[in-house]
Amino acid sequence: MVKAANSRGAAPGTPPRTRILVVGGGYVGMYTALRLQRKLRAEEAEVTVVTPEPYMTYQPFLPEAAAGSISPRHVVVPLRRVLGRCRIVIGEARRIDHSKRTATVTTLATDEEGAGPTEIEYDELVLAPGSISRTLPIPGLADYAIGFKTVEEAIGLRNHVIEQMDIASSTRDPAIRDAALTFVFVGGGYAGVEALGELEDMARYAARYYHNIKPEDMKWVLVEAGDHILPEVGPELGVYTIRELRRRNIDVRLETRLESCENRVAVLSDGARFPTRTVVWTAGVKPHPVLSACDLPKNERGRLACTSFLTVEGVEHAWSAGDAAAVPDITAPEPGRECAPNAQHAVRQAKALADNLVAALRGEVLTEYAHKYAGSVASLGLHKGVAHIYGRKLKGYPAWFMHRAYHLSRVPTFNRKMRVLAEWTLSGLFKREIVSLGSLEHPRAEFELAAGGGRKEPPPNPAPNPPQDSQG
Repeated sequence: MVKAANSRGAAPGTPPRTRILVVGGGYVGMYTALRLQRKLRAEEAEVTVVTPEPYMTYQPFLPEAAAGSISPRHVVVPLRRVLGRCRIVIGEARRIDHSKRTATVTTLATDEEGAGPTEIEYDELVLAPGSISRTLPIPGLADYAIGFKTVEEAIGLRNHVIEQMDIASSTRDPAIRDAALTFVFVGGGYAGVEALGELEDMARYAARYYHNIKPEDMKWVLVEAGDHILPEVGPELGVYTIRELRRRNIDVRLETRLESCENRVAVLSDGARFPTRTVVWTAGVKPHPVLSACDLPKNERGRLACTSFLTVEGVEHAWSAGDAAAVPDITAPEPGRECAPNAQHAVRQAKALADNLVAALRGEVLTEYAHKYAGSVASLGLHKGVAHIYGRKLKGYPAWFMHRAYHLSRVPTFNRKMRVLAEWTLSGLFKREIVSLGSLEHPRAEFELAAGGGRKEPPPNPAPNPPQDSQG
């Protein structure tokens, strides 16, 4: 085990700087570190951010990135540029021993060095690793399905959909054509509905450039285990969304589960069978594995037990928010409710967490996190959407416009806002791009062929995480 150099950065006779470790570079991690570097003086604290990726992904824009409305690089925020006063460590936190105030981290150089993981010491811990896809032990899921939580998955899915249209256009086998043009999405929350809506809209547009594919040739299926979709926007708009999707010939199946997708056949609990080459899994999330490898208190669902001050319950010098944290909702009419693990809460909790951490360092009073529900917005494709904002319900174009306006205001940095706005403006003036760049996933294939190695068959698209949970 190698210990990282631990410079306190203090001149003789002055108090040492507080070492703040932020685990996670998502909403909470980035926004917390950003606010800390703005509010703390350099001599007060040093902030280290441990994150597996050098960027924060603005996930509400993933469906538009998949549809080609936004470039992938504009969906992510480079952490080194935004967090200029923080130390960025690209790696994974594997274990946290809060009793010793240490975190065990593997970096990109760990295997190369052969010296084992790095141990980072800290005084204050902000644990915000986010969540991962919640998978089930469904036959074939790990072999054929793809998730929708990362920009890589979003762009890979876009390339895959267009590639399936190319296959369907060129094959002479009706069975292959039917499977290529069948797309099954599992999960009726934001991710599933928005991804399906945007990609169906894109594929419908792309079909005009294929001489033998019509929009009605494609089958789009949404599978939801519950009796409604988009619970965040309310039952009325959820019913409207189902009606709008079905009007576009999208097969919405409620109270239905995916039983199997072995051999590229999606078998549903209602007995339906769909030969398909595309299964998109968006059926929920679960806590990040690092939470099970730390000595901090957790609730029955594996999330960190937190107070309304965003401290970890019963523990000093530990903070958390976002998907990893079970934060009590003090604005709820009934006691015991927790804040929903969504982006709206995560961004606001990060601000409150950073302010409370600064207050704690300076011996000031902490403030409880309280946020009343402002509303929800969802895109169903170009110029289509639903929104429930401050009690007002919007549908169609107004809701879609509200969706874009809200998320444009929330995406970090002025630079990113202007780039996204410019892309939206250009996409409104010119036609959609319908190019598949699937070869990006296998960049050495052409060189291997030139070098005499021959083309290697790419492996099947794996699920982002192996099935672990039991169904129920």
